[in-house]
Amino acid sequence: MRHQVKGGSERIGHQRGRIRSLLLGLPEHLSLLSGLPEHLFKSLFSRATTVRLRADEALFFAGDVGDGCYRVDDGLLKVTMVSRSGGERILAFLGPGEIVGELSVIDSRPRSASVVAVQNVALSFLSSTNFENFARKHPEIYKFLVILLAARLRETDVAIAAATFLPMGGRLACALIELAHHFGEDVGSGRIVIPQKVGQADLAAMAGIARESVSRILNDWKRRKLVSRRAGYYRIENKARLENEAEL
Repeated sequence: MRHQVKGGSERIGHQRGRIRSLLLGLPEHLSLLSGLPEHLFKSLFSRATTVRLRADEALFFAGDVGDGCYRVDDGLLKVTMVSRSGGERILAFLGPGEIVGELSVIDSRPRSASVVAVQNVALSFLSSTNFENFARKHPEIYKFLVILLAARLRETDVAIAAATFLPMGGRLACALIELAHHFGEDVGSGRIVIPQKVGQADLAAMAGIARESVSRILNDWKRRKLVSRRAGYYRIENKARLENEAEL
C-alpha cells in the first residue's frame, strides 16, 4: 500500500469517490466487453443480430441458459436479483453502449441475474458461437478480458464496503441521483425532475433497504426541501445537498 502515513486523507478521499461513483451508477463500472479496445469491440459485434423489447418485457431471467450477450443500442435496461422470499434488488441500469450477459459468454454458466426493459429497447445480440469464433481469430482478446475481470473484482470489493458502511440515507440518496443520471431533466436552480414513475418499492430495491425506511427518509427530506413529489414524479430540489447525504 502506498503512502501509509503521508497522503492518507487523499487516499481516503479517493476511496470515497470510488464508492460514490459505484453507487451512483457512474462510469467507474466496467462492463467486461465494452472495455475492450475500440477496434476489437466494433469487430466483435459486426455480425450481431437485432433484438427489440417493449417496456417491462424481460430479456432473460436468472438461471436461464446463457447463449450470448447483448449490446444496448437504444433505451434502458435494469439488472435485478430476486430472493426466495420475493424481495427484489436492482443492481444496475444499463444504457446505450453497455453490455449485458457477457459473463455467460465467457464461462458458459446460467444467467446470474434477471434483466428487464425499463423503456423500449433495441439491442445487438452476439451469440456464444460467434464470440468463440472471434476469439479463435483474435486470441489477444483474452489478455484484455483478464485485465477487465481483475478490475471487476476490485470494484466488487469497493461496492461491498459501500453497502456495509454507507448509512441508509446515503444509499437512498445514491439511488435517487442514479435515477437522475439516467432519466433526469434539469429544470434550473439545482432542481432535477425524474420523469419516470418510481415507487418507494423501486427505491428500496435500488438502495437495498426496507420500504418503511425509504418512506421515513423521504418524509424527512421533503420537510427539509431536498426532495418533492408531484403527479407521481420525484423532483430533486437541491442536488448538491442531496449529494452531501451520500457522503461517508
